[in-house]
Amino acid sequence: MKTALTIAGSDSSGGAGIQADIKTMTMNGVYAMSVITALTAQNTIGVRGILESTPEFLKQQIDAVFEDIFPDSVKIGMVSSSELIGVIAERLRYHKAKNIVVDPVMVATSGSSLIKTDAVKTLTKELFPIATLITPNVPEAEIISGLTIKNEDDMVVAAKTIGDTYGCSVLLKGGHNINDANDLLYANKEFCWFNGKRINNPNTHGTGCTLSSAIAANLAKGFELKEAVLRAKEYITGALLAQLNLGKDSGPMNHNFDLKSYFAEEKISD
Repeated sequence: MKTALTIAGSDSSGGAGIQADIKTMTMNGVYAMSVITALTAQNTIGVRGILESTPEFLKQQIDAVFEDIFPDSVKIGMVSSSELIGVIAERLRYHKAKNIVVDPVMVATSGSSLIKTDAVKTLTKELFPIATLITPNVPEAEIISGLTIKNEDDMVVAAKTIGDTYGCSVLLKGGHNINDANDLLYANKEFCWFNGKRINNPNTHGTGCTLSSAIAANLAKGFELKEAVLRAKEYITGALLAQLNLGKDSGPMNHNFDLKSYFAEEKISD
């Protein structure tokens, strides 16, 4: 079985972060491992608190994984401080990690900030150059590129600017505010649009975590980048179409919508 590692924050409500990543990787057919950058106290309404891992403990987690079960891909999500980002970049270089997908998590679906201002610069300088792919949404891409994105032409310019500046492939997620979930991949100096369909589901907590984890899982299994992105988008579409409705605000998706087994069966009512 192929393996994938997620390096991200824990979401106590289970819809995003480490929890969403592990669910997604499992449902996409790989063995999931985790390195926790921070504990968060959060739910669908907002983030109440963040407790960071220490740099030394973060290093120990990464080394423990790589020295025993070398991951076929690595997904990096929420990392809120420059020091922790530096540790991750240094250890991934040291271990010669492959298939690195960076989801530059900056703001939660609820609107809460998840990264310190100085950490953005470290993220772009240290992690982007070693990434196979980064997956910013429009607000994140505006911060990274310094450009304003209002339409698909702007997406093209921003994706090229980011990719050429940092030497990585970019999947710029359009979202409902621009084009109803059409995403743009810029890789090897070429553009490729992935058309999505608008799904009437307000419960989108953890969509970014889920998409990047699904891409990482498919890269781990040997799929080329375009195919990995396509399969990941198909998976997240299915999870949204399942219309799970939990929580008081933007709730989680049903990651296990395609799970059909004896152990997943619900009790039959008497």
